[in-house]
Amino acid sequence: MKIVGQMVGALDGLNERVGRAVAWLVLLMALNVFIVFFLRHVFAVELAWLRESYAWMHGIIFMAGAGYTVLNNGFLRVDIIYRKKDARQRAVADLTGALAFLAPFAITVAWLSWPYVAEAWTRLDGAGEIGGLPGVFLLKSVILVFCLLIGLQGAALVGRSIMVLRDQQDEPVAEGPGGK
Repeated sequence: MKIVGQMVGALDGLNERVGRAVAWLVLLMALNVFIVFFLRHVFAVELAWLRESYAWMHGIIFMAGAGYTVLNNGFLRVDIIYRKKDARQRAVADLTGALAFLAPFAITVAWLSWPYVAEAWTRLDGAGEIGGLPGVFLLKSVILVFCLLIGLQGAALVGRSIMVLRDQQDEPVAEGPGGK
């Protein structure tokens, strides 16, 4: 079980670091939106690459931040029922949810998006409009990053749940930021 605990800690740490890094994009995106608005409405200047960049940041925030959301229990669940259960019952619910829903979802999205991302890399997809951001294939790759990060966090959730069920840990899921 020590190896499982180390794996859970490493996967939690990865998504914690990614989530905190991605969180800075929220500030940058807000600044970007302000600049786009200001340039457009004060100076009548339209920069396609600047406008597209906040759409990119928005996508990256949600896709790369998904594992962090799972880590910190920010996903949808029926908390009215869940919070009234003891640690073992929550562990069973988390284990079932991760194996029956999260893992198949991550695998299906990865499977279905792989050809889309591979084709984008083959063509080296560029800007959607004149003056737009090049390298759209890189943005499309974030779909696979999303699948990887939520899949890894799902594995951590499974490991943590197993540890609770084997009386190796008190709680099945992380509590608060970073699971601390």
